[in-house]
Amino acid sequence: MTDDKQNSPIPNNQQRVVFCDFDGTITVEETFVAMLKHFAPELSSQLMPEMYARRLSLRSGVRQLLESISSERYGEIVEFSRGQLMRPGLVELLDFLDEKQVPFAIVSGGLRIMVEAVMGDLAHRAIAIYAVDLDSSGPRLQVNSEFEGDAELVSKVRVMRRHPAKEQVAIGDSLTDFNMALQASSVFARDRLAEYLDEQQKPYTKWDNFFDVLENLSQKWN
Repeated sequence: MTDDKQNSPIPNNQQRVVFCDFDGTITVEETFVAMLKHFAPELSSQLMPEMYARRLSLRSGVRQLLESISSERYGEIVEFSRGQLMRPGLVELLDFLDEKQVPFAIVSGGLRIMVEAVMGDLAHRAIAIYAVDLDSSGPRLQVNSEFEGDAELVSKVRVMRRHPAKEQVAIGDSLTDFNMALQASSVFARDRLAEYLDEQQKPYTKWDNFFDVLENLSQKWN
């Protein structure tokens, strides 16, 4: 395994870094989950309950789902992503983080093409985007992930190690954010992630939109 701290775009003496999930966090709806249900409906109905119950790893389940889809549908997946609504307050939060010189990294357990299709011109506001890449050169989609972990296609904890900071803030909503949240200095959690953290008695701040995150961080950091 390579040293995840090497070649980090964020200086090692960085005071703060914000790590933000994409699907169901930046987007209002669970875009990636909806895509999998749309393009692999039968297998999704079998595997998703197992993943949510943590009986099947995300690495295995998501790979099986993605690699069951014909490469001919790659363009449809991109189009499926377009027009997805983003949660209010993201631009304002990014403006605040720029003012404070705090890097913002998108860490998604979903597809890079979906992140870029939804974010559009806002994608460049992130210091980096970590997500799953697809190879559509064969008959079926093949998954590539630089930060694959034991149980996850994108190990968000490995990404966090690449960006060491005195304060690491995590923003998320679901199972893919669980390990990241356990490692973070402070966590903004909603939906399934909040339930998982309640089980672990890990403190977090509830949020609904990015204005909530902005208000909390501005009070802490001003």
